[in-house]
Amino acid sequence: MNTTFALSSHLFAGKTAFITGGSSGINLAIAGAYAAHGARVAICGRTQARLDVAATQLRTYGGEVRAYQADVRDPQQLAQALQATRDELGTIDVLVCGAAGNFLAAAEDLSVNGFRTVVDIDLMGSFHAASLAFEQLRDSKGCILFITAAMASQPHAYQLHVGAAKAGIDNMMRNLALEWGCHGIRANSIMPGPIEDTEGLRRLSAGSALGKLADSIPLGRLGHVQDIAAAAVFLASPMAQYITGVVLAVDGGQCLAGSAHFNAGARAFLDEQARSKERGTPTVAARAAAH
Repeated sequence: MNTTFALSSHLFAGKTAFITGGSSGINLAIAGAYAAHGARVAICGRTQARLDVAATQLRTYGGEVRAYQADVRDPQQLAQALQATRDELGTIDVLVCGAAGNFLAAAEDLSVNGFRTVVDIDLMGSFHAASLAFEQLRDSKGCILFITAAMASQPHAYQLHVGAAKAGIDNMMRNLALEWGCHGIRANSIMPGPIEDTEGLRRLSAGSALGKLADSIPLGRLGHVQDIAAAAVFLASPMAQYITGVVLAVDGGQCLAGSAHFNAGARAFLDEQARSKERGTPTVAARAAAH
């Protein structure tokens, strides 16, 4: 979780950041970047054991860290975590709505429950967090960062549910930027491209297809979690104090090339899953569910 930027380690001194889904991947890297720059950090997630491991990592930066077990789909749990953050760390200055769910499914095979689950975690979870944190953000004149995806604006095969949820998030972000600007609250989205060595990428593409996916990106490589963390630091900092209502693509230019390579990798992934099921080998999704 290396987070080294050419910025002051006191950039967020005296500030409090709250990150949903903060126990792993991109969101943990964002939490680490804020901690490395002096912020007090709170993370929430569904699994206490994972939260405890993440909190231990975050404390290596030397600041105050809290980890709260809370499912973003449950407003009561989330409200308790947000209030505990205010009581223990101070009023929230930066809210990162990063909790998300994803899997591949052909539109004709997508169940009502599967569609609802992703919308509930991604879109409703983001709404819950922003709505419940409003008073704190108004008091601090803080900012909200939503983690979106290219599926919000560009069709991707087997991602109907995700596209709907992320499109809703980006529209919500713009509405909040418009309505809450008068309170001094900024709202923006970060749109990551394919990020190397994350659970999300493992769930969405066969390993054999990753090289071709990287070749399709204008900058010639997959992203790293630190790339997204750097954008999150910038957008939450005074350097971005006049930026609101923006979707910032941090994808090496992938969105310029379209979704064809992703679609091919997703199809290969589904084929690989089907072969594993026939052989009786646990699939990636099954292994992830076991954790």
